[in-house]
Amino acid sequence: MTTGGSPPGFCRDCLTAAGAGAVCAACGGPRLLRHAELNDLAIAHVDCDAFYAAIEKRDNPALRDQPLIIGGGRRGVVSTACYLARLHGVKSAMPMFKALALCPQAVVLPPDMEKYKGVSRRMRALMDALTPLVEPLSIDEAFLDLTGTGRLHGAPPALVLARFARRVEAELGITVSVGLSYNKFLAKLASDMDKPRGFSVIGRAEAAAVLAPLPVGRIWGVGPATQARLGRLGFKTIADLQRAPLDRLVRAVGEDGARLWRLARGEDVRRVTPDSRRKSLSSETTLASDIADPDQLARHLRAAADVVGRQLRAEGLHGVTATLKLKTSDFRLVTRSRKLERPTQTAADILEATLPLLAAEADGRRFRLIGVGVAIGEAEAPAGLDLPGLDLDAGTGERRLKLEQAMDRVRTRFGQASLGQAGLGQAGLGLKARAGRAVSAENDVGEPETGRRRD
Repeated sequence: MTTGGSPPGFCRDCLTAAGAGAVCAACGGPRLLRHAELNDLAIAHVDCDAFYAAIEKRDNPALRDQPLIIGGGRRGVVSTACYLARLHGVKSAMPMFKALALCPQAVVLPPDMEKYKGVSRRMRALMDALTPLVEPLSIDEAFLDLTGTGRLHGAPPALVLARFARRVEAELGITVSVGLSYNKFLAKLASDMDKPRGFSVIGRAEAAAVLAPLPVGRIWGVGPATQARLGRLGFKTIADLQRAPLDRLVRAVGEDGARLWRLARGEDVRRVTPDSRRKSLSSETTLASDIADPDQLARHLRAAADVVGRQLRAEGLHGVTATLKLKTSDFRLVTRSRKLERPTQTAADILEATLPLLAAEADGRRFRLIGVGVAIGEAEAPAGLDLPGLDLDAGTGERRLKLEQAMDRVRTRFGQASLGQAGLGQAGLGLKARAGRAVSAENDVGEPETGRRRD
C-alpha cells in the first residue's frame, strides 16, 4: 500500500498512472480510479452490463438509441432491459405487460441464447487468460481471484482488470462493470455500485462504513422474505446488524444469524472455486392464456422436459431430482419435486417423474406458467452409446438415452423443427388417467410471488 501523497491510481481510458488532477494528464479523460488499497486487493466480480440487450445493440446499430427489452410475449417476463429502458423503471423479471406500460415505445426482442452463450464463452476465455481461479456465477458474471498474478502480468490486479475491461469492449463489443475487494461478498457488492462501465473498489478500512447504511437486502442470500422478517425484528439496515450482539442475532434468526453477523462486518471466507459446477437446469413457459386442461398442460411439460434433457446431454450433466413448477392464474407459485429412479440425461425419465406430480395438481385450477427443472448430481454415463443401431436389449435408461441422442443428431443435421418432441411419443397425453398414481412430493409452496400483479 502506498502511504503519503495521492493514493495509487490510473486512468481507465489510457491506463496511465493518475496524477493529482481531476482528469488524466495524458489523455484528458475523467475516468480516474484511485484508492489507498488499490494495489493490495485481488478478489474481483465482473458483471456484463445489460448483457443480452448489449449484444443485440452491438449486432444492430439501429437499436443503439432505442429502449430495448429482451423477453417473452406480453404475458412473459423481462430477461434484460437496456439502460434506456431502465430509466423508465423497467427491470429484469418484471412482467412484460408492466414493462410495456412503463415504456410503451420499447423495442422487444426474444432472447437468442445460442448467440449469448457464444459471447459468454469468448468472455470466459479472456478471463481464463488472467487467472486459473475463475468462478462463473451465470452466463454474464463471474468471480476472479488474481492473488499472486502480479509477476505474470507485470501489473497489480486492478490494472489487469482495467486492461481486461478495455479488451472486452474492443473485441466483444460489450461493456462490463468490475468490483474489486478482499472477498467475494464485497467484490459483488462493488460491481453494482457504478454501472455501466463501472469499476468500484471496497477496501478493508472502509468496508464497515460502506455497508452500514445499506438495507439488509443487499446482503448475499437475503431475499425479500428474509428481509421482511429481519425488518420485523428491527434489523432494517446493515448497521442494525453490525450493532447487534452475535448471540442476540442467532437467537433471533437461528443458524443463519452468525453468517449475517459476519457479512455485516465485511467478513466472507468463501474461496473463488473454479471447479464449481452447475447445480440445476430448468425450462419454463409463460402460457399465452391460462390453461386448466390437464392434457394441454402435459404437452407443455413435455416440451420443457425435452429442453432440459437436451441441455443435460449437451453439458454432460445428469439430473437426480425433478421439479415441477406451476404458477396459478392469481400468481401463486407451486413446486413439487421427486427423486429420479436413476441419474438421467433424458426427457423421458424427467417426464416419468413429473407427470404424476402434474396429475395431482391439475385439479381444475387455471395455470399461467408451467416448467420443469432438475437438480444436478454425479453419475457416470453408460458405456457403448455410439450410434448407429439401438441395442433393444439394453436397459430402459440406456435405450431412452440412445434414442434421444439420435434425435439430437437429427436436429443438428436438419434443424430444430425436424423432430420437435417426437421422441417422447405420447408421453403426457391422457394425463387424467394418471391422477390415481401415488405421488411422493417435496418443497410444497403456495404463497403468492412477491411484487407480482394480476393481468
